[in-house]
Amino acid sequence: ASSQTIVPPLAPRTEALAASEPRRAASEPQRAAVATEAEGLRLHLSSSNSTGYRGVYEDSGRFQAQHWVDGRNAYLGIFGSAVEAAVAYARAEGSV
Repeated sequence: ASSQTIVPPLAPRTEALAASEPRRAASEPQRAAVATEAEGLRLHLSSSNSTGYRGVYEDSGRFQAQHWVDGRNAYLGIFGSAVEAAVAYARAEGSV
């Protein structure tokens, strides 16, 4: 039995998310704001994380999202951009 919680895949990407592909340009914070508004979520920013988002980690040029539920690490998936991973994290945090 695995200790990881599996979260269903994300809905089709919005235009705002598709516009923010893996390269982190100076305008990514603006894209994140657009994505947040489009998804109706609040992204969890982090000044101590190199990706800029809580629960999002870079892994070989892709971005992994994970969070803790009842003392266990819940793997949320691998994404093409930090914003997509941050949206997955925000969705998971909102459902706890």
